[in-house]
Amino acid sequence: MLASGTAGTGKTSLAAHFAAAACRRGERVIFFTFKESANQVMRNMRSIGLDLAPFVAQDLLRFHAARPTISGLEMHLATMLRAVHSFDPQCVIVDPLSSFVAVGNENDVRRMLLRLVDALKMCQVTGFFTSLSTKDATIEQTDSAISSLIDTWLLVRDMEFGGERNRGLYVLKSRGMQHSNQIREFSLTPHGIELRQPYTGPAGVLTGSARLAQEAQERSALLSREQEIGRKQKELASKRAAMEAQVTAIRAEFASLEAAALAVIDQAEVSEDLLTQDRQDMAQSRRADVP
Repeated sequence: MLASGTAGTGKTSLAAHFAAAACRRGERVIFFTFKESANQVMRNMRSIGLDLAPFVAQDLLRFHAARPTISGLEMHLATMLRAVHSFDPQCVIVDPLSSFVAVGNENDVRRMLLRLVDALKMCQVTGFFTSLSTKDATIEQTDSAISSLIDTWLLVRDMEFGGERNRGLYVLKSRGMQHSNQIREFSLTPHGIELRQPYTGPAGVLTGSARLAQEAQERSALLSREQEIGRKQKELASKRAAMEAQVTAIRAEFASLEAAALAVIDQAEVSEDLLTQDRQDMAQSRRADVP
């Protein structure tokens, strides 16, 4: 795996997270650093919440620090291969590959790195390499021309927007597997690297404070919509209660009118029955007078 990018984009931090993840799985890791000492690397990583010292104490992680100009390419290669065969790691980190350009020309560096990559593959060792690129270099080019030898290539880059600089990461290629084509913002925080979800606003891909402002605006709009929905629901509930009260009153009034009407009807029916009975009694009485 290759992580390339300009200075300050977080390549070493990614390599250190890779090392820590492997050590947590109980895998052995060799970290070849050609720009800083082991103590400097561990000190820098503590600033982002990553403590590598326990893995060193457990002999899961070994640092090999050297200046690129201290020896030639062949000596560097021999030293690295000797360390790999001695420690028998599952993962090897080289930070950065581009430092070898100061020792030899591009063709010599390419041949040296090809031998290193082939040796790691034969030993079934996973390699994580970083490479420093310049702002003037094309996206497909690195100083050591190592990219064609690598199965997975991550590109870390600066993203400048709204007067600030943020970091972005995306997979440029990954042989034999599907991968996302999205640029993901990431931050170096006191708790380590935090990878952000892809975010596209009305003005395109947003990062940093512009993203935070847009998200705050959307949260405010969402809160306003929720409050409006709440008001509408209360208004409907109030109208429903008023309607139900009105219906209850109408039913009560109807029940009262119905009761009064039924009483009148009952009284009329009683009167009719009495009148009928009176008529029958009178008819009976008249028949009684007949001789």
